[in-house]
Amino acid sequence: MKFWRKPLDADKIQIPHGELHIVWERCKGCSFCVEYCPREVLELSIEFNSKGYHPPVVKKPDDCVKCGLCEMLCPEFAIWVTEKEVDKVES
Repeated sequence: MKFWRKPLDADKIQIPHGELHIVWERCKGCSFCVEYCPREVLELSIEFNSKGYHPPVVKKPDDCVKCGLCEMLCPEFAIWVTEKEVDKVES
């Protein structure tokens, strides 16, 4: 999607990056986090946990923007996001 205008401070805005943490054994494989992720960061694994479910794994870790939607939707509180520190490059 291409926008016809741009914010005046677009060069000063820094997009946050998140780091996903998943409690493998707590997950029940509902796949809410996978289905509703706006950046398609997660996917279901092919491996099973001890309960017999397919927990999610991170397939595109650099695309996470720490929106927190996966945290809010998880009924088992098996996933959370922390902010990843990004090095600034001074020009």
